[in-house]
Amino acid sequence: MTSEVEWLLAVVQVPAQPSRHRVAVWRELRRAGAVPVSQGTWALPATDTFRRALERAAELAADGQGSVAVFGVEPQDEAARALVEDSFRAARVDEWREFVADCGKFTDEIAREIAKQKYTFAELEEEEQSLDRLRRWYRDLKKRDILALPDARAAATTLHECEQALDHYAEQVYAAHRATSSTEPT
Repeated sequence: MTSEVEWLLAVVQVPAQPSRHRVAVWRELRRAGAVPVSQGTWALPATDTFRRALERAAELAADGQGSVAVFGVEPQDEAARALVEDSFRAARVDEWREFVADCGKFTDEIAREIAKQKYTFAELEEEEQSLDRLRRWYRDLKKRDILALPDARAAATTLHECEQALDHYAEQVYAAHRATSSTEPT
């Protein structure tokens, strides 16, 4: 990441009770890709995507009689810049690793279905839904990865492998269905 990234700090103040409001704000900020830098203070890039998430977080905070104060910040030295950038980078790397691990689970599941010769349309539809979930997750991660980390490229390759595995499985499902259809008496 270059030093040209502009950063925002969001200071969140929401009453402790009921906790659902604090949790809702926390989840919104996490989902957006913000990273906590201290108690109640979150850092995120000053881009439209992240600003929209801050607006949603502020609405959620207001629902709980709280607030989100947003400040544009410019780190004053390399240590300050590193605090924010390293936290943001680490969060993205963790997300990409989790994504790649889930892709591995997906391809393992496809391999198990093939090994069991479970060639049903219901199973194929279930696997298609799982792949759609992975694609949505990839798009969400890609939106917040302003760093263009190498992990993102690896994740794209892994997602493509998932797509190929599903295509291979689908071919087998259709072949099994054609074989069954051609042997049934008419």
